[in-house]
Amino acid sequence: MAKFIGILTAGGDSPGLNAAIRGIGKAADGIYRMQVIGFKDGFRGLMENRSISLDRQALSGILTRGGTILGTSRDKPHKMPIGGKIIDMTDAIVENYKKNHLDCLVCIGGGGTHKNAYRLVEKGLNIITLPKTIDNDVPETDITIGFDTALSIATDAIDRLHSTAHSHHRIIVVEVMGHRAGWLALGAGIAGGADVILIPEIPYDINIVAESILRRSRMGSPFSIVAVAEGALSKEVAKELAEMEKKIEKISDPEEKEKAKKEFKLARSLKESNTMQLAAKLEELTGLESRVTILGHLQRGGTPSAADRLLATRLGTACADYINKGIFGIMVAACGEKTKPVPLEKVVGRKKTVPPDHEWIKTARSVGTCMGDE
Repeated sequence: MAKFIGILTAGGDSPGLNAAIRGIGKAADGIYRMQVIGFKDGFRGLMENRSISLDRQALSGILTRGGTILGTSRDKPHKMPIGGKIIDMTDAIVENYKKNHLDCLVCIGGGGTHKNAYRLVEKGLNIITLPKTIDNDVPETDITIGFDTALSIATDAIDRLHSTAHSHHRIIVVEVMGHRAGWLALGAGIAGGADVILIPEIPYDINIVAESILRRSRMGSPFSIVAVAEGALSKEVAKELAEMEKKIEKISDPEEKEKAKKEFKLARSLKESNTMQLAAKLEELTGLESRVTILGHLQRGGTPSAADRLLATRLGTACADYINKGIFGIMVAACGEKTKPVPLEKVVGRKKTVPPDHEWIKTARSVGTCMGDE
């Protein structure tokens, strides 16, 4: 009996998604004679049973395309906006899984997608996930689909900003994506020769940053490039948030604790590094004109790099192999030049942040880059 495979992409779009879809589809069909369908717009498409056939024709020519041919959304199975209300549609998703006679559903996405996928595992469905996010913050995998392309784009942007910073003797502050993890800002900052790199894992002191810029100016370099992750925090804000978290841990009532967690999440989003304010403060402290460039969704778009195409294809073909072997409830992780199946419970609810002793941080400090803390 032929196996029936479903694929969906959820969360933010990312370069390499189509390469992953192609890798799964071509291996599943070409080697194992499985039938593959794709659900449109993430979990919402599965809930609404909107699907397309991922046959050879559908997979042809998509390797180099950015985005995802399936579309995506951030809708969650248990919190689906329906007619102005938030409704648990998990049962409808389980029903459509069975209605399509699926033997496995492949969910390609980041942290939120893995949480939602695991909820379906708990409902008895056969699920496999692939790690996708430009933030590179999914644990248990060496790297995620989309990170290499985004890293190249951010690095290229910093390269281009060097000339205008030098010409006008300015501070150029470049905001790079990364709310909780600084992999992208750190990697692009090192590769692009940024003079200051600010990441969420290392709270910064604005005075230390300003002094490092003034020191460069005194030494004959009247311009500076500051690469800042969107989730970077000052030491004062980091301390304030840490105290809030301690108070939350002491709350015993589940409902009150959940409410406090939501308030904390909102507070953190409001207190995260406001790049415009950061630039204004640096201008005030240094006397040097500052300008801001926010890369935003530019980092997600365009043709995936060769490395991302290779990674996505490797993970996709390995996924088809795991399905054939009946190995479910896993994430297909990159491990060196190989792949490994990681139980989803080891992935859910965790983030891979930059360790304080990571080689990239050591490297940045060794070339004189200011990390905002010393």
